[in-house]
Amino acid sequence: MFESVREDLRATLDEIRAAGLHKPERVIGTPQNAAVAVTAGGAPGEVLNFCANNYLGLADHPEVVAAAKDALDRWGYGMASVRFICGTQEVHKELEARLSAFLGQEDTILYSSCFDANGGVFETLLGAEDAVISDALNHASIIDGIRLSKARRFRYANRDMAELETRLKEAAEGGARRKLIVTDGVFSMDGYVAPLAEICDLAERYDAMVMVDDSHAVGFVGPGGRGTPELHGVMDRVDIITGTLGKALGGASGGYVAARAEIVELLRQRSRPYLFSNSLAPVIAAASLKVLDLLESAGDLREHLAANTKLFRTRMTEAGFEILPGDHAIAPVMIGDAAEAARMAELLLERGVYVIGFSYPVVPMGAARIRVQLSAAHSTADVERAVAAFVDAREALATTGA
Repeated sequence: MFESVREDLRATLDEIRAAGLHKPERVIGTPQNAAVAVTAGGAPGEVLNFCANNYLGLADHPEVVAAAKDALDRWGYGMASVRFICGTQEVHKELEARLSAFLGQEDTILYSSCFDANGGVFETLLGAEDAVISDALNHASIIDGIRLSKARRFRYANRDMAELETRLKEAAEGGARRKLIVTDGVFSMDGYVAPLAEICDLAERYDAMVMVDDSHAVGFVGPGGRGTPELHGVMDRVDIITGTLGKALGGASGGYVAARAEIVELLRQRSRPYLFSNSLAPVIAAASLKVLDLLESAGDLREHLAANTKLFRTRMTEAGFEILPGDHAIAPVMIGDAAEAARMAELLLERGVYVIGFSYPVVPMGAARIRVQLSAAHSTADVERAVAAFVDAREALATTGA
């Protein structure tokens, strides 16, 4: 029986490769940083890393590493339990309190990832008599989380406030008990920022709650790095914030839901990914506390990241590349064809710049791109070198037709 299944799977994999959609995993032989050593796949040894979520360059920060080492001695390696049995340490409660204060919410609950956090919200809070209204470009974890709930599902076009209002009206006319608007704070494939002030206005008009996945914003977006609610001045108007510790906040793993106290307490009682998953490793919790300490004086890092982002976007536009508009550190270089995007990424790696071509199903068919992610760890020279490599790779691609 399995041989026939194996053949079917091989055929599917062959189709993926033939369409230029195969996603290889390259092996890095160094800590995460602005420059890394790729040990295989045609890389020339050390390369500049422009595809990590390491926005503030804290993934290998010496103070974060030192805090992690100290935590191993004090708290041990792992909890071997879920939170409500014997998996809660003081360091977990301290991190939840610090995140609540930082994000301006009443309480916070930790998860093993933001994917799990998003997977645990909707089923817990919403029933068949409720409605969830979701942006069309929301992260896959939000989409999957919504599928787990029995709530009525509405979708509006990306950042389209007129369509959002239409969906809210439909939900209200359908007699929805609770209405929840959910959006990414920053849309990860495009770098677009959600119009949270307008979303909150509509939520108040139609008596809806607002949930924001701010994974690609917390730590570096907003005057104090508190994310898109701070950027738009709506920290007191957002009911639920989900996010990750695995991007700007040190880059390890772990997620959270920061929200009204009653929401968090209900999640502790009924959220399945929380109740049935091991506790966040204490070493990550302790290192994340150090990251929050560093964020209090990280204004220079945020300024340097903004300068790198502006420089890259400006130079690439001057060089004739199409970059989706915006000022976020996610700078998508639009290619269109999946195979061409993959080939350009290979050519860039050969030239010492590590980036990834994104294609279907991660992005829409025909909208393949190379998603460049700037970091505060990059120097100005790093950014200029990356632009030069793009220009050179484009010329090589045009010459070979590959």
